[in-house]
Amino acid sequence: MTRQTFLQGALILMLAGMITRFLGFINRIVVARLIGEEGVGLYMLALPTLFLVITLTQIGLPVAIAKRVAEADAVGNHEKIRSILVVSLLITSITSIILTIAMILGSPYIASTLLTDERTIYPLLAISPIVPIVAISSVLRGYFQGKHNMKPQSYAQVFEQIVRIVFVYIFIKLLLPYGVEFAAAGAMFSVILGEFASLMYMLYQFKLRKSGKNRRPIRSYFRNTRETMRELFSIALPSTGSRLIGSISNFLEPILVSQALAIAGVTATLVTKQYGELTGYVIPLLFLPTFITHSLAIALIPSISEAGAKNNQKLIHYRIHQAIRISFASGAIATIVLLLFSEQILLFMYGSSSANQLLILMAPFYILLYIQAPLQSALQALDYAKESMWNTLIGTFMKLLIIFVLAQQPAFGMNGVAIALSTSVILVTLLHLTVLNKKIKYHIPLKDMLKMIALFLLPFFVGWMLREIYILSSGGIMMLGLVFLLLIAIYLSVLFLLQFITKEELRAIPIFDKWLR
Repeated sequence: MTRQTFLQGALILMLAGMITRFLGFINRIVVARLIGEEGVGLYMLALPTLFLVITLTQIGLPVAIAKRVAEADAVGNHEKIRSILVVSLLITSITSIILTIAMILGSPYIASTLLTDERTIYPLLAISPIVPIVAISSVLRGYFQGKHNMKPQSYAQVFEQIVRIVFVYIFIKLLLPYGVEFAAAGAMFSVILGEFASLMYMLYQFKLRKSGKNRRPIRSYFRNTRETMRELFSIALPSTGSRLIGSISNFLEPILVSQALAIAGVTATLVTKQYGELTGYVIPLLFLPTFITHSLAIALIPSISEAGAKNNQKLIHYRIHQAIRISFASGAIATIVLLLFSEQILLFMYGSSSANQLLILMAPFYILLYIQAPLQSALQALDYAKESMWNTLIGTFMKLLIIFVLAQQPAFGMNGVAIALSTSVILVTLLHLTVLNKKIKYHIPLKDMLKMIALFLLPFFVGWMLREIYILSSGGIMMLGLVFLLLIAIYLSVLFLLQFITKEELRAIPIFDKWLR
């Protein structure tokens, strides 16, 4: 089977992430233009249920499978890999059957009582067949990750988005005459077809690469079912717990914000406006670089798991540090741009710069968010998923507590919410680092910490001067783009000057590999 190095796998995932984000943006435009605000409302009301069901269906298995497959592959235990696949498919088959039935039977109650719009029953029912598809896909995705082969899932993601865009247009056009609720259901059904196309591609890749040797009857792989399940669930359950904590936090957050700001005397209309600016304008900008860190996090799990199976502590430390360096490098430039040009970016993107203060307040602290995902993956790969879950729980609790304490004070208001979110990011990241230091004695070298500071400060001061020139020139969008390109060029120069990225890491990129031979 085709294997990629850690960086090659991460780069493939990054490229696929960029393409799928772009295609996802096109998909949202198509849906919005065809079914309008009311249809989008029905579609968006049903989406959280879909996300919850997918989380429950996967129960954290992709991460667990990737780790256990990588460990078994490192020592050449192919029978163990087959056992992991068989047991994982058994688990997901049972959960998918239960959840599919529950979703079909519960749709009327969810639609009329919880979502308070009976029309959402159509998109909810339309999406129910996705559960078994996602179940099988999650197993295959974890398997390919464990084999250090990121191409199948990357290509499958792009393929899924293309199929979704094509069929969302067809189904909405066909069903819109029957009512906006049926059009929303058609949009949901296109998600299923996209997932199904993705699954078919991964099944084809799996069949293409699987070994035909040493075949045994399937029942023979169930002999150590209890042990295999224990190994999988020791990672899967805490991973699912972390996701569920995030889901519950996202549910409680707007409730607490509304209640706290009401106590502070802020009107409901203003609360909605300010919270919309925070979650609709500021947070998406702060999360822009995370597709890079998420790709690194996915590639990190099998890499560290394999090193752990071989008891190569030096490689474990190096991979963690490598992921932190690259994640910081991708996040630092985004932070610099957001700090210096927040007003211009908000104005050009949204037509309003009223969220400028919130963005400037949060951006410096969210630089730690960009190294959080790789740290969490490192903990999961090292069998410390439970500790990672507890760190997430502590961070979430502190966030909700600070929201309620600060937001209800008129002096803070929505700034209190921004402080709470930033505090949670800082706390969880530092807790992850603390656990790694305690368990494996990992720490960021002082030399590299100084490099990180220099990498941020030097381009920041140059960017400050460029910003002053831009303001004096009264330039438009073209001038702003030129300033960004110049700032990025300066940033890359400092990056290489500080040797923040090594020559070996650059050679992982085919373009640079030709130059550096």
